[in-house]
Formats: sequence, C-alpha cells, structure tokens
Amino acid sequence: MNAGITNAAAARFALRVVARELVAHDVVALELAPVDGGPLPEWEPGAHIDVEVAPGVERQYSLVGTTPQGHWRIAVLREHPGRGGSVAVHDRLVVDDHVWVGGPRNHFGFDPTRPAVFVAGGIGITPLIAMIAAAEQVGTPWELHYAGRSRAGMAFADELASRYADHVTVAAADEEARLDLATLLAAPRDAVVYCCGPARLMEAVQDAAAHWAPGSVRVEHFEAAAEATAPGAAFQAELELSGLTLDVPADRSLLDVAEDAGVFVLSSCREGTCGTCETLVLEGSVDHRDTVLSPAEQADDRTMMICVSRAAAGCPKLVLEL
Repeated sequence: MNAGITNAAAARFALRVVARELVAHDVVALELAPVDGGPLPEWEPGAHIDVEVAPGVERQYSLVGTTPQGHWRIAVLREHPGRGGSVAVHDRLVVDDHVWVGGPRNHFGFDPTRPAVFVAGGIGITPLIAMIAAAEQVGTPWELHYAGRSRAGMAFADELASRYADHVTVAAADEEARLDLATLLAAPRDAVVYCCGPARLMEAVQDAAAHWAPGSVRVEHFEAAAEATAPGAAFQAELELSGLTLDVPADRSLLDVAEDAGVFVLSSCREGTCGTCETLVLEGSVDHRDTVLSPAEQADDRTMMICVSRAAAGCPKLVLEL
C-alpha cells in the first residue's frame, strides 16, 4: 500500500521564488525557498509537490533537487497547447513571488539496493535527476537513456552527458538519434527500470520489458488516463467515518459528490495523476482509472483515487474510510 494514504488536512505552505533560469528551450527552472527561513520538509528521490501557480490553478512538479542552501528546485516545460499552468509559470512567476505548495508526495520511489536503468523522455528527466544523485551518493550502478525531440529542448542533457559520460546516452531526434528500447531491454536484468516522459514512451518501455520480473518497471505519469473522465455506472459509496451513504451518478465523480455533501477531501489534480485524494477501500471492487497506483496495487483494491476511479462493473456499493 502506498505511503501517505490520508484524507486528513495536509499543510500547505508558502514558498518564495528566489531564482529562475531557462535551462532549455521552453523549460524554466525555479528555486523555491521558505518564506519564514525555516527548513523544508524532507523528501526522497521521485517525489513531487503541488504548486498553486495561479489562483485556483494547481499543478504537480517533480523535485529536481535541493540546493546547498536547502532550497527546492523544480523545472517546468511550457506546454503547447496546455491547460494554463505552465504558461502561468513561464509568463507570470518571477523572483520574489510567493506560491502555495503542498507535499512532497512520492509514488515513484527509488530503490538504491538494485542497479537502475533510467529512461527519460523530455521533461520526464526531472524526477530522475534526484535518483541519479542518490545512486551516485551510495554507489548504486546506473545508466541513463534520455530521449527528446531536440537537444536544445532537453533540460540538463549536456550537463548530465558531460558529468557522467560513461553512464548517459542522449538520443535527440534532430540529431537523427533514437532509443532502441527493444535492444536495451531485451535481456532481463537484476535491475529496476525507472521511466518518466510521454505516455507513449512509458507504454513502449513497459511493453519492451514485459518479460522482466514483476516490479522491475516503475513509471511516473503526469497525464490523465484516457478513460479517466469517461462515464461509468452509477453506484453508492458508504463513507464510514462521515456516517454517510452517497449516490454517485454515472456522469459525476465520487470526489465531487462527497464535496457536495460537505465531506472534506484533500485533492489537487482531479484527474488521477497526483495521488492526493487516495482513500482506503474497506469493501467493494474498484474500476481504477488513475495513473498513480501500480497494477499490483490496483488489483489489491485497498485504495482508490476518488477523483476518477469508480465502483467496478457489478459492484453496487463501495465502503470507504472517509
């Protein structure tokens, strides 16, 4: 079961933008410091934070690292087209601005006891940089295969290739280079493959490594699953702690219905990608539509993301610890 499963109120705190730097074409890195000068929460490689980039607009960004001053660093790609979050970061956030932040949370944990094969696509490099630093620190064998449309748009590519020349392969399409995943992953190894990037890349990695041992591939999604907002059957949800039984129509989410009933649920992305609304399932079968839980965790039906997931077909009621 994932750590951090709770719908108790989680602290949101203000951070100040103390530096910003264009680290690639359409990619800006932000350095965030505590407004009050105190220490930031501890975090592990693979963690992300929720950032309110504009009033009512919250997005999730992986932590790239912590500076020597104890500040957090994130990197944000301007999406073409996007939903407005990345545009707000690029066009409106400047040094000395304050942003509200939640987290950190981690559904993309790094195992330093096993060799690591890192596969990144574009801005998907961000969570892997912290993992690389951790691997270097403890001596974990690792290799990075980093793909992108153009080298100019691949954040940190030249820095990584220069610093870790023997570990890094950069495959920029404008240089007529491609990742050969079939060859890379043909022979199963005693290693973990960590992949973050476009959905098609993660699907290709999972397909190419399908014959590896279970649990050998870990991916990090920041895009909603295609079925996330599709209508489903109506069902009932019994909320044990709240003492309520709610009717959830086919065209509404359990999260929306619970909020309308006055139940406080901590949430952020509302599309099954961040893990904020993860809730314990006490009874019932779930139609999992998130991109946070692993296939094994989804099969266990111990938790669900109530912003997108629903009762499975043939299950008239879910009982939740909410």
